Amino acid sequence: MAADTTDTAAGAATGGDTLAHIEAGLDALETSTEPESGRLRQVAASVLPPIVVLALIVAVWQLLYAAKIWPDWKLPGPSEVFSSLKDTFSGGDAWGAVGHSIGHGAVGFGASVALGTPLGILVGRYKAVRSGLGPILSGLQSLPSVAWVPPALMFFGPTPAMLYTVVLLGAVPSIAVGVMSGLDQVPPIYLRVGHNIGARGLASVRHVLLPAALPGYLAGLRQGWAFAWRSLLASEIIVQSASLGHSLGFLLKNSQDANDMSGAFAAIVLILAVGVAVNQLLFAPLERRVLKARGLA
Repeated sequence: MAADTTDTAAGAATGGDTLAHIEAGLDALETSTEPESGRLRQVAASVLPPIVVLALIVAVWQLLYAAKIWPDWKLPGPSEVFSSLKDTFSGGDAWGAVGHSIGHGAVGFGASVALGTPLGILVGRYKAVRSGLGPILSGLQSLPSVAWVPPALMFFGPTPAMLYTVVLLGAVPSIAVGVMSGLDQVPPIYLRVGHNIGARGLASVRHVLLPAALPGYLAGLRQGWAFAWRSLLASEIIVQSASLGHSLGFLLKNSQDANDMSGAFAAIVLILAVGVAVNQLLFAPLERRVLKARGLA
């Protein structure tokens, strides 16, 4: 009998040790930090592919230029575009143009977020509102933003208000639709749980709906920025005015008027660089952080 008791105690101790080892392993998994070499590999994996693709594009471009299929004034070589870009920076035109466009884009996008977020929540939460406004938002999202430039110009004149109006009309529908899509993916049980613990009305939106819909909301914000940037550049290219400042669209339109293809390509490179930088430095890290926090990355 004593031997059985001893065996039972030994088995319990062994089982306890096993459970302790398992718990320690789980704790280690939760608290383990990613090694520096792993982070460097992740950065290299995200940076190298675009660089390789860009190098291939430049190589194909150089081959087409060397083949002389088109004259130089129609298709300048990469070196000519680089020289034009260098001259734009050395002359001080590039920094001012980039600053004006980014400033207008940031203000317009911020206003679009402030309007599009509550609009998306309103449409996503109430079926009657959704049945009326949902199709209109989808239609506005598919409408080319350049179509808003003429009426905005006639209404406001060549002023910053005209730019911001076009940006709002281009970005707000995309952000609102993104919020709606995110809300559609929230399981109904989340709302019931929130209701049971006292989260009702605005508290339910703030503490339950928006956190649960965050991945879809971020996707809508990224798309909204893309629409805002495109809308802004369309306005800057079409409308030229001293009150709008020296912008990237102004640089591109000036190159067209001067029949300067190298300058046009240089302006396009700047526009593309701003768009890629905002996406890679702002939206991509946010999206990775949210997905990693939810165990999706």
